[in-house]
Amino acid sequence: MNDLLLNKRIVISGAARGLGLSFATACAQQGAEVIMLDILEEDVHNQANSLREQGLKAVAGQIDLADASNITSAVAKLVAENDQVDGLINCGALATGVGGKNMMDYDEDLWDRVMQINVKGTWLLSKALVPYLKASNAGKIVNIASDTAMWGAPNLMAYTASKGAIIAMTRSMARELGENDICVNCILPGLTIVEATAYVPQQRHDHYVNGRALNRKQYPEDIDGTAVYLLSDLSSFVTGQSIPVNGGFVFN
Repeated sequence: MNDLLLNKRIVISGAARGLGLSFATACAQQGAEVIMLDILEEDVHNQANSLREQGLKAVAGQIDLADASNITSAVAKLVAENDQVDGLINCGALATGVGGKNMMDYDEDLWDRVMQINVKGTWLLSKALVPYLKASNAGKIVNIASDTAMWGAPNLMAYTASKGAIIAMTRSMARELGENDICVNCILPGLTIVEATAYVPQQRHDHYVNGRALNRKQYPEDIDGTAVYLLSDLSSFVTGQSIPVNGGFVFN
């Protein structure tokens, strides 16, 4: 099926590359109009242009998840007043260069920035879009966490803690937004081969591959189907759930 998201409008943060770009492509291929947001303005516009050249529906804009006023203005600019949004994927996050040190050596400023972007940014973008999701009468929010929060990845504490917070936020958001028929769920990918994980030591990559029930590397396309399902009408009674998609590295 290529119409699971037909005529739906889906906002994706972190859409210039990696998982966010893969999600945007998959949603557009399923018939959605995708609104692609990223701090990398030129890159995200180029990617949206590429999707349009394929006959898909995509628009793009810059967003800084560390800046509350920028989030508000980005949403106001790209989402017409009183127009509905059917889904949101909170994929934007700070991941590159946040690991490698243990808790005793972690830099306080970096810790604060990871929390500001990954946790606060997710909350603020969701908050800005809730009025539009309400108008949909069947809005969907998909938060992207990480399976590091399930197994406690060492030397990655700020990132792991931020993704644990996303799991907890998902549950609270599901409770609070359920009265508006908005479903909120969370995907927990394993270590995925994208630009943001290029810095990860080979030993960690090997640890994942060898520890998976499916002994291979993970790619963004491995996660797309779960995201599409959670945004589609097929998951209309699924909310508050955290779904690991990691080839069986950890089980839930």
